[in-house]
Amino acid sequence: MGESRPRGETIVEVDARAAGTAISPDLFGVFFEDLNYAADGGLYAELVQNRSFEYRSADRSGWHALTAWELLERDGAAGSLTVSTAAPLHPANPHHAVLRTVATGTTGSGAGLRNEGFDGIAVRAGESYDVSLFARLPDGAGNRLVARIESRDGGLVHGRAELGPVPGHWERLSAVITCETTDPDARLTLTTSGVGTVHLDLVSLFPQATFRGRPGGLRADLAQAIADLKPKFMRFPGGCLAHGQGLGNMYRWPDTVGPLHQRRQQPNIWHYHQSMGLGYFEYFQFCEDIGAKPLPVVPAGVCCQNSEVTGQAGIPQEEMPAYVAEVLALVEWANGPADSTWGAVRAAAGHPEPFGLEYLGVGNEDTITDTFRDRFARIHDALREHHPEITVIGTLGPSTAGQDWERGWAFARERRIPVVDEHSYKSPRWLLENTRRFDAMDREGPHLYVGEYGSGRNNGRSAVAEAAYMIAMERNGDVVRLASYAPLLARRGSIQWLPDLIYFDNTDVWPTLNYHVQRMHSVGSGDTALPFTVTGAPEPVPVRNDARATVLIGTGADTRAEFTDVTIDSPGGAPVPVPEFGTWHAESGTWVTDGSGGVRQTRSGARAELLLADAVEGSGYAFSVRARKTAGDEGFVLGFTGASPDHRYRWKLGGWLNQSTWLVRVDDGVEDDLGDRVAESVETGRWYDLRIEVAGRHIRCYRDGELVHEVEDVRPEPEVFAVSAVRAGSTDEVIVKIANATPASVVVRVRLAGTDDGADFARTVLTVPPDAASRFGPAPATPVEDRLTGTVCDIPPHSFTVLRTRGRGPR
Repeated sequence: MGESRPRGETIVEVDARAAGTAISPDLFGVFFEDLNYAADGGLYAELVQNRSFEYRSADRSGWHALTAWELLERDGAAGSLTVSTAAPLHPANPHHAVLRTVATGTTGSGAGLRNEGFDGIAVRAGESYDVSLFARLPDGAGNRLVARIESRDGGLVHGRAELGPVPGHWERLSAVITCETTDPDARLTLTTSGVGTVHLDLVSLFPQATFRGRPGGLRADLAQAIADLKPKFMRFPGGCLAHGQGLGNMYRWPDTVGPLHQRRQQPNIWHYHQSMGLGYFEYFQFCEDIGAKPLPVVPAGVCCQNSEVTGQAGIPQEEMPAYVAEVLALVEWANGPADSTWGAVRAAAGHPEPFGLEYLGVGNEDTITDTFRDRFARIHDALREHHPEITVIGTLGPSTAGQDWERGWAFARERRIPVVDEHSYKSPRWLLENTRRFDAMDREGPHLYVGEYGSGRNNGRSAVAEAAYMIAMERNGDVVRLASYAPLLARRGSIQWLPDLIYFDNTDVWPTLNYHVQRMHSVGSGDTALPFTVTGAPEPVPVRNDARATVLIGTGADTRAEFTDVTIDSPGGAPVPVPEFGTWHAESGTWVTDGSGGVRQTRSGARAELLLADAVEGSGYAFSVRARKTAGDEGFVLGFTGASPDHRYRWKLGGWLNQSTWLVRVDDGVEDDLGDRVAESVETGRWYDLRIEVAGRHIRCYRDGELVHEVEDVRPEPEVFAVSAVRAGSTDEVIVKIANATPASVVVRVRLAGTDDGADFARTVLTVPPDAASRFGPAPATPVEDRLTGTVCDIPPHSFTVLRTRGRGPR
């Protein structure tokens, strides 16, 4: 192992005969949250939107109980369509449609209603669809319903079925429609057979070709894309969705099991609707179908600290015993015998055998307050007492550093929480700079779940950086227990968070470059980390220090403001001439000079920025401005130091709906927080004196003369050539993974157990230019598989490579 290497070669030496270190068998999984229309209109295969007439303005401004529905009065038929809450199908489902026909048309049909689906209803020729509804006939003769799948303009009928007769009490009616035509933009219609009134609820259209053919199940192609990741676990239901927008919006698991019409629907924290059709039973069943362990997350007795309603609030103390019992009941529902109270509910749904729950997350990104500590401790202690077999997962707050993160670790050690959840939405450069952060973890302390992470964009640069970060997790798989990229799904036209792993519309599914990285890692999992050395690895390219710095002024989302009195001081305090605002460059927004040396940003909507390029030379200067918010939701943005929008610093005042002020570093177009956020807002109509002082990596930010932030932005060197080596005991394979984030090919010689004779590798390589992106369309590159004879291989630039060969077993 001490041999010299040929010039230009990088040598990876793996001791394949070592016992190695056991790593988590559950390391790489998936995270599901009903975000970006991931459930209704997404993974849940229901084709009817607002099927229970429960949409309302609390879901989204302008929505109501008949959103996605319209009255049909064809061929002279006349009637009305309204909504009622009288004598509902179930108290949890209080609204139903009232379809009244006062005159039939020339064809004898009465009035009807039509549903537009989720941006249309996609159907295929030759496939069958289950149509069902609850109906009752309070009066009249129109006691039969005709269901049709038809073209958007109603000119073509792709298939039809009759439902009825309709009784005088609520009853479920069903039929099957077989489509004769493929149509990506169809509609579902229901018409009555005569004069009278029909009440309707839970109107449903489901493809029979669901994943694993389960009635009322999951969209087959989306579910298969998730299954193909070979996840070891699946987290559900979130994310911020779990603890909700205020206490009344918390995700309560008992509301999501049992018959569909008895499930309590509610607004989604991401500002749309949750039908709860994809509830806990469907989730656990999907986990079982794909061989993934379920990892449900329940609220820690507090709602989201970013709630627009209350901020973080705790369940009242007098209600906590019932809530703790609810959490304990989840374990019984999942694992209890079929004759137990909650096990019987599971069995009634068609699964008498226990699901085998092992993990339970309590809380999500919660700020570590006294209220949180109290509620979490009560839940955790009860689980430890009654279900010591369950591994509880706590939370470290919303970031990877700062007060909440430190308090979260201290609390986890104090309470002896076995696993804690950390989230890292970061730039590609941050991930490469932090591949060694797990090396120093306390091996005797809580294990880590990297529950949400992603590197900002669906491009080659982010994919390779994520591959390297996952390599770092794998190298430390003895203490990094679990990891899941987030978010998982995003529907075209309904995206609220970027980036995402899988994009889709009604007919297509587009896995991203990031998806391929996840799959390569998961399929190439091992159970033992092997010792290895790397000799001659390429070095990172030094960070460019720009000769001149750009500064900018701007506004947050949907905010108007005015600015004046800009000054820039160079090193030594010498003033720098500042040109008039009229000569600055508007990157976004509408900027109007006011004739007295000031400028106003007048456009509503997205963030706006006005910049002065090459404003000052050197790495030491001060930048000051007076600013006043005139209207809107947020505050100001000041940018400095960087030479482009993708590489600079930003000071954000009154960001996140005017709740906080903080400093960020932008790399590759992705913001990484520098230090803790300060709970300070920006008042409308008040002038602020803002000043930023830069001395190399040392940054100070002042508001009205008061120091708000002081940061020394010292970064570790990025690991641009990351390697891991594992053994898969089930196949006796040695798996070597290499992420090359450099712009050059690297010739690598792999040596196993100190020799290089007779090796034969199966090789999988994903190579992609760093700026090549993937979203709504095929990824610009996919993994390529071949066999490599010998031990020398070329590792392409900007690539992720997985090499597999038969091992020799431990000594």
